[in-house]
Amino acid sequence: MSRLRIFAEDAPDTTLLDTRDGDAIAAELGKIGVTFERWQASQPVSAGASQDEVLAAYRADIDRISAERGFTTVDVVSIAPDNPKREQMRATFLDEHFHKEDEVRFFVAGSGLFTLHVDDRVYEIECVKDDLIAVPDGTTHWFDMGPEPEFIAIRFFQQPDGWVGHFTGTDIAQRFPRYEKSAR
Repeated sequence: MSRLRIFAEDAPDTTLLDTRDGDAIAAELGKIGVTFERWQASQPVSAGASQDEVLAAYRADIDRISAERGFTTVDVVSIAPDNPKREQMRATFLDEHFHKEDEVRFFVAGSGLFTLHVDDRVYEIECVKDDLIAVPDGTTHWFDMGPEPEFIAIRFFQQPDGWVGHFTGTDIAQRFPRYEKSAR
């Protein structure tokens, strides 16, 4: 189940808000310019589905958001817990960074933790199956897929290098909890 927790940037042990209500999550994130939506597939998506099958199941929403935001490329990424590069992949975006275009991800299956640092607040969003999150360009954040990552996500890009992170050099991400699905 999706979850939003909000903290003061200097108090990672004190939760200011904790909700699993999708409408409340969308409303709170909307205040900082982040889009949160829930999508439903137009047809069943089975384990092992091809990229084309996954994209076809969500075509109407993909076309809508691509038109609204000017995305030129859409792809599907799939990570399994037994991936031999899982530790390296997890470490890639664990530090605070930003992108030069919106970071938009839709979770077809599995989960991941986006943590946004906006002004003096930290917004921790656990995204699960059927969640779309759109983080505006320039928003500092980090992403944790957990020690045993398992998800399928649709990614949206305006430019081929839109996924490249620009790291801030701060240590804020190390001061907040890492993603441990069993603890959620």
